Amino acid sequence: MLLDSHIHIFDRDMDRDDFYNKLKEGGVDGGIVISLAPDALKWNKTDYSSQNRLDNVLWICEENPLLFPFYWLNPLEKDAIDQVREAVACGIKGFKIICNTHYPGDPAAMKVYNEIAKHEKPVLFHSGILWDGLNSSEYNKPSRFEALLEVNGLKFALAHVSWPWHDECIAVYGKFLNAYTWRKDLSVEMFIDIAPGTPPLYRKEVLTKLYCIGYDIENNLLFGTDSNVNDYNIKWLKDWLKRDQDILAELDVKEEAKEALYGKNLLRFVNEYDGIVAKKLLVTGE
Repeated sequence: MLLDSHIHIFDRDMDRDDFYNKLKEGGVDGGIVISLAPDALKWNKTDYSSQNRLDNVLWICEENPLLFPFYWLNPLEKDAIDQVREAVACGIKGFKIICNTHYPGDPAAMKVYNEIAKHEKPVLFHSGILWDGLNSSEYNKPSRFEALLEVNGLKFALAHVSWPWHDECIAVYGKFLNAYTWRKDLSVEMFIDIAPGTPPLYRKEVLTKLYCIGYDIENNLLFGTDSNVNDYNIKWLKDWLKRDQDILAELDVKEEAKEALYGKNLLRFVNEYDGIVAKKLLVTGE
């Protein structure tokens, strides 16, 4: 199985059949499809209502049960909680958030995350440098997401291994593993989306650190391309697959861990996996 955790929809011509055909050609079974962006990012040529964006991503995914629609949410919009409830009622599998004007721990945003957690839906956050032409990357440093320790029940992923702050991202993941030893009732869970992000020059370094640091991390990594529905880039997909697979072979990463990276972990992230994954917690001195 091959699932892509990071597929955008852009505001330009789109052909669902062409997208499905390109997935098939690339050997991709499905993945996460992210709706058109909210107005706060100024990425769209046209103004779309929240319902327009919701309907569009649901339509893109409706013919493939392994395509999981994620609604792109601005948690600072006044009706953000209502948007969460409507999206869940319509069948959304999760949410996408980019903190381009606020820190992750903004009090208004925290209320929205708690609403999402109440509905047992995951959140895919952008993390790392943000290519938006604005002074916004400070909001996306991985340590800022420690605030999510206060959102019990939430599953979330930091995209792009937070590059160039990938060391900090891995350290934050370790902090969440250690937090369970202090708070026995804690159920928030962090994943890391390895979609580039990382330029090829950094890829071996990043994968080596992820798989060799000694943390229980293999069941919390997601493979993604950061490609798009409008023109799903098969060459880009195959280049990254080959690059990663060569590195994983050099690191002697087991087949079970590769299967988790390319499929099982994403199913677990979107609550489509029934198995139980035990965690080895991080304890100082052990």
